[in-house]
Amino acid sequence: MRSYKLIGLALFFSFRLFSGAEAQDMKKAPHDTIFGQGEVNPYSQFFSGQTYLAMLSHKDDIWNSSIGNVTFEPGARTNWHKHSGGQILLVLAGEGRYQERGGDVCVLRPGDVVRIPLDVEHWHGAAPGAWFTHISVETNLPDNQTTWLEPVGDADYR
Repeated sequence: MRSYKLIGLALFFSFRLFSGAEAQDMKKAPHDTIFGQGEVNPYSQFFSGQTYLAMLSHKDDIWNSSIGNVTFEPGARTNWHKHSGGQILLVLAGEGRYQERGGDVCVLRPGDVVRIPLDVEHWHGAAPGAWFTHISVETNLPDNQTTWLEPVGDADYR
């Protein structure tokens, strides 16, 4: 009888451990967008904080762009980076931040459009206390290459 209790406890704690990890990785934004939040971002190594990605259109031989719906938890942000073919951000929900290297931090709200020129170093992400969702349009594919740089320091972020 004792071995059944031990097995039961082991199963219980294993379930709690794995379900707790999933809950930490996959939170639900308090806002909805027509496209859905997506899964944990597979490019997480280039972000600070947790983000989620729902690809809406992948680059292929026909379309000259790639489009993704990106959701940021509060305080999450990209590293500094640049796109050789530029980028367009369409803000859907929440409150975000955008900054070009050497410039001021801009507050982003639903309906804002950010047109990022070719090879301009920048970052974007959520405000410190708010979730944030934008559509990212990678333009001028297939030649548009993203160059990921260092994480955004707290001094730049704040």
